Parts: sequence; structure tokens; C-alpha cells
Amino acid sequence: MDSGSRIVAVDDVPVDTTYIFTIEEVDSGDEKEAILLRDDDSIHGWLNYCQHYTHIKLDKGSGAEMRDGEIVCTNHAAYFEQDTGFCTFGPCEGAYLNEVDVSVDEGDVFLTDEDFEFVRQGPLEKDEIDLESKSNYKF
Repeated sequence: MDSGSRIVAVDDVPVDTTYIFTIEEVDSGDEKEAILLRDDDSIHGWLNYCQHYTHIKLDKGSGAEMRDGEIVCTNHAAYFEQDTGFCTFGPCEGAYLNEVDVSVDEGDVFLTDEDFEFVRQGPLEKDEIDLESKSNYKF
């Protein structure tokens, strides 16, 4: 595997929450946040955004809330299966998280998604989203 695509050691991915990292879209150059989840058998990668309002982050920098093997969006109470990204409950029920392809090789997790390049561990350094916007409100 290319060492430039190494994200983290498997042992550093928590079992009961998420691990956040930054990636860049190859086509646009836009940076995005992604998360890793670890279960008994594998590591799963997802973009770090709820499917109800896609600017809302699941992991706000200290790990996403998890309940019974599902990621919980604390803004909307949506539940997503950690291994499939399927929303089982909440306002976006039936939707899927956007997958980020990762693989494990010799105890390390690597980004293998051709649409993205690994930038760094941790969240975006500067977030351009206007969280003061009232566009979150549903009427």
C-alpha cells in the first residue's frame, strides 16, 4: 500500500465511537471530513455528514455517539448502521451514509477510494459552513 494513503493503525480506531480524518476530493479539490468505525470483523469508512441535513456532522470532533452498533446523529436522532451506513430511524430513514473506501493491510488502515486523497488525521482545519444559517429550519 502507498504510505501516503495510510490513515491510522487499526488499534488506534476506537470500538465504541468514531475516528475522524480529512480527505480531499480528487475532482474538485474540496476537503471533507470522513470517519472510521471499527467492529469485530472490519473497519468501515463514511463521510462525516448526516443524510438529513448534509452539513451536520456525526462526529463533531470528539467521536460520534454510538448506540447498539449504530451511529447516532445528535442533531436529528437519526440512527445509521455502522457496517452498511443505512439509516434505520429518524428523518432520513432509508437513506445511506456516503461510503469512503478503506482497507486494512498489516495492521494499518489505508484510504483506497479513488475519488479522494488522504490529507491528515483529525477534522477540517477551517470549516466554511455557515452554522448561523436559518436554512436548517423545517416548516
